[in-house]
Amino acid sequence: MLHAFTAGKRGLARMGQETPMAPGSQIAHALWIDLYRPLDSQIAAVEGLGIEVPTLADMEEIEISNRLYRENGSDFMTVVLPGQTPDGRHISGPVTFILTAERLVTVRHHAPRSFETYPERADRSTAGCTSPERIFLGLIEEIVARQADLLEGIGRGLDSVSVHVLGDASPDELQHALGEVGRQGELLGRIRLALLTLERALSFYDQTLATHPQGKDLHTIIKGQIRDIGSLAVHGDFLSSRVSLSVDATLGMINLAQNTTVRIVSVVAALFMPPTLIASMYGMNFAAMPELDKPWGYPFAIGLMIASALGTWAFFKWKDWL
Repeated sequence: MLHAFTAGKRGLARMGQETPMAPGSQIAHALWIDLYRPLDSQIAAVEGLGIEVPTLADMEEIEISNRLYRENGSDFMTVVLPGQTPDGRHISGPVTFILTAERLVTVRHHAPRSFETYPERADRSTAGCTSPERIFLGLIEEIVARQADLLEGIGRGLDSVSVHVLGDASPDELQHALGEVGRQGELLGRIRLALLTLERALSFYDQTLATHPQGKDLHTIIKGQIRDIGSLAVHGDFLSSRVSLSVDATLGMINLAQNTTVRIVSVVAALFMPPTLIASMYGMNFAAMPELDKPWGYPFAIGLMIASALGTWAFFKWKDWL
Protein backbone atom coordinates (compact mmCIF):
# COMPACT_ATOMS: atom_id res chain seq x y z
CA MET A 1 0.00 0.00 0.00
CA LEU A 2 1.06 3.56 -0.63
CA HIS A 3 -0.32 6.36 1.55
CA ALA A 4 0.55 9.96 0.67
CA PHE A 5 -0.10 12.81 3.13
CA THR A 6 0.12 16.58 3.11
CA ALA A 7 -0.72 19.23 5.68
CA GLY A 8 -4.47 19.56 6.19
CA LYS A 9 -6.82 21.73 8.20
CA ARG A 10 -6.42 19.30 11.06
CA GLY A 11 -3.47 16.97 11.18
CA LEU A 12 -2.34 15.40 7.92
CA ALA A 13 -4.68 14.86 5.00
CA ARG A 14 -4.38 11.72 2.89
CA MET A 15 -3.88 12.33 -0.81
CA GLY A 16 -5.33 9.99 -3.45
CA GLN A 17 -6.02 6.33 -2.82
CA GLU A 18 -4.01 3.29 -1.74
CA THR A 19 -2.89 2.75 -5.34
CA PRO A 20 0.30 3.50 -7.29
CA MET A 21 0.68 7.09 -8.44
CA ALA A 22 2.87 8.49 -11.14
CA PRO A 23 5.77 10.72 -10.04
CA GLY A 24 4.13 13.72 -11.66
CA SER A 25 0.83 13.27 -9.84
CA GLN A 26 -0.12 14.04 -6.24
CA ILE A 27 2.65 11.91 -4.79
CA ALA A 28 5.24 14.44 -5.95
CA HIS A 29 3.66 17.06 -3.65
CA ALA A 30 3.27 14.85 -0.58
CA LEU A 31 5.08 15.73 2.62
CA TRP A 32 4.90 12.14 3.88
CA ILE A 33 4.78 8.96 1.84
CA ASP A 34 4.09 5.79 3.81
CA LEU A 35 4.92 2.50 2.08
CA TYR A 36 3.32 -0.52 3.78
CA ARG A 37 4.24 -3.85 2.17
CA PRO A 38 4.67 -1.93 -1.10
CA LEU A 39 4.16 -3.41 -4.54
CA ASP A 40 6.89 -3.13 -7.17
CA SER A 41 4.90 -0.45 -9.00
CA GLN A 42 4.57 1.60 -5.82
CA ILE A 43 8.30 1.31 -5.12
CA ALA A 44 8.99 2.40 -8.68
CA ALA A 45 6.72 5.43 -8.23
CA VAL A 46 8.69 6.56 -5.16
CA GLU A 47 12.05 5.82 -6.76
CA GLY A 48 10.91 8.02 -9.63
CA LEU A 49 11.21 10.90 -7.16
CA GLY A 50 14.91 10.12 -6.73
CA ILE A 51 14.51 8.14 -3.49
CA GLU A 52 16.01 4.67 -3.24
CA VAL A 53 13.65 2.39 -1.32
CA PRO A 54 15.46 -0.29 0.72
CA THR A 55 14.35 -3.91 0.56
CA LEU A 56 13.22 -5.88 3.60
CA ALA A 57 16.58 -7.68 3.62
CA ASP A 58 18.38 -4.31 3.72
CA MET A 59 16.14 -3.14 6.56
CA GLU A 60 16.81 -6.29 8.59
CA GLU A 61 20.59 -5.87 8.31
CA ILE A 62 22.00 -5.42 11.81
CA GLU A 63 25.12 -3.49 10.82
CA ILE A 64 24.89 0.08 12.11
CA SER A 65 26.23 1.37 8.77
CA ASN A 66 23.21 -0.14 7.01
CA ARG A 67 20.67 1.21 9.48
CA LEU A 68 21.81 4.79 10.01
CA TYR A 69 23.47 6.61 7.14
CA ARG A 70 23.29 9.70 4.93
CA GLU A 71 23.28 9.40 1.16
CA ASN A 72 22.80 12.09 -1.49
CA GLY A 73 21.50 14.56 1.08
CA SER A 74 18.92 12.12 2.47
CA ASP A 75 18.96 10.55 5.95
CA PHE A 76 18.18 6.83 6.17
CA MET A 77 17.22 5.67 9.68
CA THR A 78 15.96 2.17 10.46
CA VAL A 79 14.39 1.35 13.82
CA VAL A 80 12.75 -1.83 15.14
CA LEU A 81 9.17 -1.39 16.35
CA PRO A 82 6.53 -3.76 17.74
CA GLY A 83 3.47 -4.24 15.57
CA GLN A 84 1.18 -6.72 13.86
CA THR A 85 1.47 -8.74 10.68
CA PRO A 86 -1.53 -9.03 8.33
CA ASP A 87 -2.42 -12.38 9.92
CA GLY A 88 -2.58 -10.81 13.39
CA ARG A 89 0.74 -12.02 14.81
CA HIS A 90 2.60 -9.64 17.12
CA ILE A 91 6.22 -9.15 16.05
CA SER A 92 9.05 -6.65 16.12
CA GLY A 93 9.97 -5.50 12.63
CA PRO A 94 12.17 -2.88 10.98
CA VAL A 95 10.79 0.49 9.87
CA THR A 96 12.93 2.77 7.73
CA PHE A 97 12.59 6.56 7.76
CA ILE A 98 13.95 8.30 4.67
CA LEU A 99 14.12 12.04 5.29
CA THR A 100 14.81 14.42 2.42
CA ALA A 101 14.44 18.16 2.12
CA GLU A 102 11.09 17.73 0.31
CA ARG A 103 9.41 14.81 2.08
CA LEU A 104 9.49 11.97 4.57
CA VAL A 105 9.23 8.41 3.27
CA THR A 106 8.58 5.50 5.62
CA VAL A 107 8.97 1.86 4.60
CA ARG A 108 7.50 -0.93 6.69
CA HIS A 109 6.29 -4.51 6.31
CA HIS A 110 4.22 -4.74 9.46
CA ALA A 111 1.72 -2.43 11.14
CA PRO A 112 2.79 -0.48 14.24
CA ARG A 113 -0.26 1.19 15.74
CA SER A 114 1.34 4.66 15.73
CA PHE A 115 1.23 4.90 11.93
CA GLU A 116 -2.56 4.63 12.05
CA THR A 117 -3.14 7.15 14.83
CA TYR A 118 -0.57 9.80 13.93
CA PRO A 119 -2.05 11.47 10.78
CA GLU A 120 -5.13 12.92 12.49
CA ARG A 121 -3.11 13.90 15.58
CA ALA A 122 -0.10 15.35 13.76
CA ASP A 123 -0.95 19.00 14.43
CA ARG A 124 -1.13 18.31 18.18
CA SER A 125 2.44 17.04 18.42
CA THR A 126 5.20 19.20 19.87
CA ALA A 127 6.94 19.47 16.49
CA GLY A 128 3.83 20.14 14.40
CA CYS A 129 3.49 18.95 10.81
CA THR A 130 4.49 21.83 8.57
CA SER A 131 7.65 20.26 7.15
CA PRO A 132 9.09 16.76 6.57
CA GLU A 133 11.45 17.18 9.51
CA ARG A 134 8.64 18.11 11.86
CA ILE A 135 6.46 15.28 10.56
CA PHE A 136 9.33 12.89 11.26
CA LEU A 137 9.77 14.16 14.82
CA GLY A 138 6.00 14.20 15.37
CA LEU A 139 5.76 10.59 14.22
CA ILE A 140 8.63 9.65 16.55
CA GLU A 141 6.78 11.39 19.38
CA GLU A 142 3.66 9.34 18.59
CA ILE A 143 5.71 6.15 18.53
CA VAL A 144 7.33 6.96 21.88
CA ALA A 145 3.91 7.71 23.37
CA ARG A 146 2.69 4.34 22.08
CA GLN A 147 5.58 2.57 23.80
CA ALA A 148 4.63 4.38 27.03
CA ASP A 149 1.05 3.10 26.68
CA LEU A 150 2.32 -0.42 26.13
CA LEU A 151 4.52 -0.20 29.22
CA GLU A 152 1.52 0.93 31.27
CA GLY A 153 -0.45 -2.02 29.89
CA ILE A 154 2.33 -4.38 30.94
CA GLY A 155 2.25 -2.90 34.44
CA ARG A 156 -1.52 -3.46 34.70
CA GLY A 157 -1.12 -7.00 33.38
CA LEU A 158 1.52 -7.80 35.99
CA ASP A 159 -0.73 -6.33 38.71
CA SER A 160 -3.53 -8.68 37.65
CA VAL A 161 -1.18 -11.66 37.59
CA SER A 162 0.12 -10.84 41.08
CA VAL A 163 -3.41 -10.75 42.49
CA HIS A 164 -4.17 -14.22 41.09
CA VAL A 165 -0.83 -15.78 41.95
CA LEU A 166 -0.72 -14.54 45.55
CA GLY A 167 -4.38 -15.41 46.06
CA ASP A 168 -5.99 -18.84 46.22
CA ALA A 169 -5.16 -19.85 42.65
CA SER A 170 -5.67 -23.34 41.27
CA PRO A 171 -2.86 -25.17 39.43
CA ASP A 172 -4.52 -24.37 36.10
CA GLU A 173 -4.72 -20.68 37.01
CA LEU A 174 -1.06 -20.70 38.03
CA GLN A 175 -0.10 -22.24 34.71
CA HIS A 176 -2.15 -19.59 32.88
CA ALA A 177 -0.52 -16.86 34.99
CA LEU A 178 2.94 -18.14 34.09
CA GLY A 179 2.07 -17.99 30.40
CA GLU A 180 0.70 -14.46 30.80
CA VAL A 181 3.89 -13.30 32.53
CA GLY A 182 5.89 -14.81 29.67
CA ARG A 183 3.84 -12.91 27.09
CA GLN A 184 4.25 -9.65 29.00
CA GLY A 185 7.99 -10.24 29.24
CA GLU A 186 8.21 -10.87 25.48
CA LEU A 187 6.34 -7.64 24.76
CA LEU A 188 8.59 -5.78 27.18
CA GLY A 189 11.63 -7.05 25.30
CA ARG A 190 10.20 -5.69 22.02
CA ILE A 191 9.53 -2.30 23.60
CA ARG A 192 13.03 -2.02 25.04
CA LEU A 193 14.49 -2.85 21.63
CA ALA A 194 12.28 -0.17 20.06
CA LEU A 195 13.40 2.43 22.59
CA LEU A 196 17.06 1.55 22.00
CA THR A 197 16.81 1.88 18.21
CA LEU A 198 14.73 5.07 18.45
CA GLU A 199 17.33 6.69 20.66
CA ARG A 200 20.10 5.74 18.24
CA ALA A 201 18.13 7.13 15.29
CA LEU A 202 17.41 10.42 17.05
CA SER A 203 21.05 10.81 18.10
CA PHE A 204 22.13 10.19 14.51
CA TYR A 205 19.63 12.71 13.13
CA ASP A 206 20.59 15.29 15.76
CA GLN A 207 24.15 15.23 14.44
CA THR A 208 22.97 16.21 10.96
CA LEU A 209 21.21 19.41 12.12
CA ALA A 210 24.32 21.61 12.31
CA THR A 211 23.59 23.30 8.95
CA HIS A 212 19.79 23.03 9.09
CA PRO A 213 17.91 26.37 9.16
CA GLN A 214 15.69 25.14 12.01
CA GLY A 215 18.46 23.14 13.64
CA LYS A 216 18.23 24.89 17.01
CA ASP A 217 14.48 24.40 17.37
CA LEU A 218 14.63 20.80 16.15
CA HIS A 219 17.54 20.06 18.47
CA THR A 220 15.43 21.16 21.44
CA ILE A 221 12.62 18.81 20.37
CA ILE A 222 15.03 15.92 19.84
CA LYS A 223 16.63 16.51 23.21
CA GLY A 224 13.21 16.29 24.88
CA GLN A 225 12.36 13.10 23.02
CA ILE A 226 15.65 11.45 23.96
CA ARG A 227 14.95 12.41 27.59
CA ASP A 228 11.50 10.80 27.34
CA ILE A 229 13.02 7.65 25.86
CA GLY A 230 15.51 7.52 28.72
CA SER A 231 12.67 7.76 31.26
CA LEU A 232 10.79 4.96 29.52
CA ALA A 233 13.95 2.85 29.49
CA VAL A 234 14.17 3.21 33.28
CA HIS A 235 10.49 2.25 33.54
CA GLY A 236 11.23 -0.74 31.32
CA ASP A 237 14.03 -1.84 33.66
CA PHE A 238 11.61 -1.62 36.59
CA LEU A 239 9.02 -3.71 34.76
CA SER A 240 11.70 -6.21 33.80
CA SER A 241 12.46 -6.76 37.50
CA ARG A 242 8.73 -7.15 38.12
CA VAL A 243 8.50 -9.77 35.39
CA SER A 244 11.34 -11.72 37.02
CA LEU A 245 9.66 -11.41 40.41
CA SER A 246 6.32 -12.56 38.99
CA VAL A 247 7.95 -15.57 37.35
CA ASP A 248 9.70 -16.50 40.60
CA ALA A 249 6.51 -16.04 42.62
CA THR A 250 4.44 -18.10 40.17
CA LEU A 251 6.99 -20.91 40.05
CA GLY A 252 7.20 -20.79 43.84
CA MET A 253 3.43 -21.18 44.20
CA ILE A 254 3.46 -24.02 41.67
CA ASN A 255 6.23 -25.73 43.66
CA LEU A 256 4.26 -25.28 46.88
CA ALA A 257 1.18 -26.83 45.28
CA GLN A 258 3.26 -29.73 43.99
CA ASN A 259 4.93 -30.17 47.38
CA THR A 260 1.52 -30.35 49.04
CA THR A 261 0.45 -33.07 46.61
CA VAL A 262 3.68 -34.99 47.10
CA ARG A 263 3.33 -34.70 50.89
CA ILE A 264 -0.20 -36.11 50.79
CA VAL A 265 0.92 -39.02 48.62
CA SER A 266 3.87 -39.66 50.94
CA VAL A 267 1.66 -39.66 54.03
CA VAL A 268 -0.83 -42.05 52.42
CA ALA A 269 2.03 -44.35 51.46
CA ALA A 270 3.39 -44.18 55.03
CA LEU A 271 -0.03 -45.08 56.47
CA PHE A 272 0.02 -48.34 54.52
CA MET A 273 3.56 -49.30 55.43
CA PRO A 274 2.84 -50.86 58.92
CA PRO A 275 -0.17 -52.89 57.66
CA THR A 276 1.95 -54.03 54.71
CA LEU A 277 4.71 -55.16 57.09
CA ILE A 278 2.22 -57.16 59.19
CA ALA A 279 0.66 -58.73 56.10
CA SER A 280 4.16 -59.65 54.85
CA MET A 281 5.00 -61.33 58.16
CA TYR A 282 1.88 -63.51 58.08
CA GLY A 283 2.46 -64.30 54.45
CA MET A 284 5.71 -66.15 55.20
CA ASN A 285 3.76 -69.30 56.31
CA PHE A 286 6.26 -70.54 58.89
CA ALA A 287 5.20 -73.68 60.79
CA ALA A 288 5.77 -72.08 64.22
CA MET A 289 3.07 -69.43 63.88
CA PRO A 290 0.42 -70.71 66.36
CA GLU A 291 -2.14 -68.00 65.62
CA LEU A 292 -2.54 -69.30 62.09
CA ASP A 293 -4.39 -72.33 63.48
CA LYS A 294 -6.63 -70.32 65.76
CA PRO A 295 -10.10 -69.21 64.69
CA TRP A 296 -9.33 -65.69 65.91
CA GLY A 297 -6.05 -65.53 63.93
CA TYR A 298 -7.47 -63.86 60.82
CA PRO A 299 -9.49 -61.19 62.69
CA PHE A 300 -6.47 -60.64 64.94
CA ALA A 301 -4.21 -59.94 61.93
CA ILE A 302 -6.77 -57.62 60.31
CA GLY A 303 -7.26 -55.75 63.57
CA LEU A 304 -3.51 -55.42 64.05
CA MET A 305 -3.13 -53.92 60.59
CA ILE A 306 -5.96 -51.44 61.19
CA ALA A 307 -4.53 -50.49 64.59
CA SER A 308 -1.05 -49.92 63.11
CA ALA A 309 -2.50 -47.66 60.39
CA LEU A 310 -4.51 -45.68 62.95
CA GLY A 311 -1.47 -45.39 65.18
CA THR A 312 0.61 -44.04 62.31
CA TRP A 313 -2.12 -41.53 61.41
CA ALA A 314 -2.35 -40.37 65.05
CA PHE A 315 1.42 -39.92 65.21
CA PHE A 316 1.47 -37.80 62.01
CA LYS A 317 -1.43 -35.76 63.36
CA TRP A 318 0.39 -35.19 66.63
CA LYS A 319 3.47 -34.01 64.72
CA ASP A 320 1.23 -31.72 62.65
CA TRP A 321 2.38 -33.37 59.43
CA LEU A 322 -1.21 -33.61 58.18
